[in-house]
This record gives sequence, structure tokens and C-alpha cells, in this order.
Amino acid sequence: MSQGAAVWWVLVVAVVAANLPFVNERLFVVGPRPGAVKSVAWRLLELLAYALATWGAGLALESSIGQRSPQGWEFYAAGLCLFLTLASPGFVWRYLRRQSPREPSGA
Repeated sequence: MSQGAAVWWVLVVAVVAANLPFVNERLFVVGPRPGAVKSVAWRLLELLAYALATWGAGLALESSIGQRSPQGWEFYAAGLCLFLTLASPGFVWRYLRRQSPREPSGA
């Protein structure tokens, strides 16, 4: 895989992974469906786990292409901020979208 294709692959995986906690009610996509709606704490835990998984996929691709470059804490802080930014559409869809008014039950 070329370096450009690897970058795009990691970005697509990051966009999908960042939004999964907000568009899915199952725990870690494959877990049992909880009786109630997932709490914000579970969604944040999933978001962190998906961020680490995406980081691992990028690390594996970088290692397969060539020598890994050493990174400082700034790289990881910027990567986490980017992942949180990519998660914003899912967050907005889950928590900030306007709900349609319910039909009156007597009508």
C-alpha cells in the first residue's frame, strides 16, 4: 500500500470509529444491547477505545511502510483533538439535534 493510500485509509477509519459510539446503542458495536440507552460515560469509554484502536492501526501501517518516526506528546495531543473533532457529527446527531414534536395521543 502506498503512503498516500495508507493516510486516507487511517482517516476514513478514524471518521467511522469516532462516530460509532454515538450512532450505535450496542456496547463496542458487538456487545449485548443494554436494557436502557447507553450513558455518556460508556460512549466516552468507547470513544477512547476506538481512538486507541485507530492509533494502533496507523502505527501498524506506518511500520509496514517503513521506519516509524518518533513522536512527542504534542503529536498525541493533536491526534486526540483531531479524533474528538471527527466525533462532532455523531455527538451533534445524538445530543444536539432538534427532536420532532410528538403527536398528541388523543388525536
